Amino acid sequence: MQYGRVRAWPTSLEELVAEQLRLAREMPTPWQPPAAPNVAGCFLCFPRGKSGAGRRGDRGWAAAALAGDAVVVEGHAGAPYEAGLLALREGPLLEAAVRALADEPDVVLVDATGRDHPRRAGLALHLGAVLDLPTIGLTHRPLVAAGAWPPDEPGARAALVLEPEVVGYWVRTRTGTRPLAVHAGWRTTSETAVEVVLACLGTTRTPEPLRSARTAARTARARARS
Repeated sequence: MQYGRVRAWPTSLEELVAEQLRLAREMPTPWQPPAAPNVAGCFLCFPRGKSGAGRRGDRGWAAAALAGDAVVVEGHAGAPYEAGLLALREGPLLEAAVRALADEPDVVLVDATGRDHPRRAGLALHLGAVLDLPTIGLTHRPLVAAGAWPPDEPGARAALVLEPEVVGYWVRTRTGTRPLAVHAGWRTTSETAVEVVLACLGTTRTPEPLRSARTAARTARARARS
């Protein structure tokens, strides 16, 4: 699908930091979810068993899933792994995966942070700006925000705060499991992010679109190894 492209990905640390600061200052019109939004998920994985956090040129498999269909794009990491700078390493591959979907989603769940970022513009937010699509970040833990866990009840939430702003929520998706960190992204508020995530839960801890993308990416990696 050919979405409108707003901007290109930075190719250096200096360019990325400047772009993150600029994105954080932007105030795009907040997205209002329709009654039944088409929610996509995207996920990127690299080879298992490698030493170190990750290097430039690592082989990667990026997947996007929408309405039960998944596509996978193979490529290489654009930079070493460094927290807060993942757009250099993963941005173009994730963009390619979402663009490979046959239909345009209303919103994309991204395995990355959004406003929970030292410069308030993590990869989930940045990807949405490039694609010109609303995005929501989901991670296992916050990056720099802080907040206590919510009660052990499905749907319970507790604010993740990066002073003075609420940048997301801990959200309990299943009883007896660790909550997910749900992040405001491009054109989404923290409250909208939680609403969308809870609406597309299946029987697992992870929302179905993101779970499907993760499965597709890891399956492609396994096939490549064999």
